[in-house]
Amino acid sequence: MSRIGKQTIAVPGSVKVSVNAATRTVTLTGPKGTNSFSHQPQIKVAYDDGAKAIACTLDDPTKIDEGNRRALWGTTRAVLNKMVAGVATGYSRKLEVIGVGWTAKLQGKKLILSIGFCNPIELMVPATVTATIENNTIVTVSGADAQQVGAFASLIRSQRKPEPYNGKGIKYSDEVIQRKKGKAFGA
Repeated sequence: MSRIGKQTIAVPGSVKVSVNAATRTVTLTGPKGTNSFSHQPQIKVAYDDGAKAIACTLDDPTKIDEGNRRALWGTTRAVLNKMVAGVATGYSRKLEVIGVGWTAKLQGKKLILSIGFCNPIELMVPATVTATIENNTIVTVSGADAQQVGAFASLIRSQRKPEPYNGKGIKYSDEVIQRKKGKAFGA
């Protein structure tokens, strides 16, 4: 049996859960937003309102593991667990813009990065993600969906990855850049 799949997911009181067995869709609504997930037909998802818990089970546990049923079971449970955490508390990533004169600013739903190129780079902020800027150099990306928050933070970082000699670039706040010595002149 799957060790991850058989664990139940505790649901906080601020999160509302609706399970539609016909369309195999689970919808979670909380203070940070709404997420929905369509699971595979081999997996059954049930919500116990009294215990405030979500349980994932296999449709027929007596079958020998055909294909990837156990992997889907654990994956479904893990995705639902991250969704519960996302709508309850949310996810966020902080990025730092490091470089002389390099800045970031918001204009409506556009993130504008001035990072050493002749023209500023404009990125559209997705509808499910919010971006805030502190001191023109710290960008915070937050939202209810961990995948979308991480994808947009990765897109921002990919515009100018940090380089190891001077440390200039866009990096995550908890990222450590291995610095290189560079050339030594004279003897």
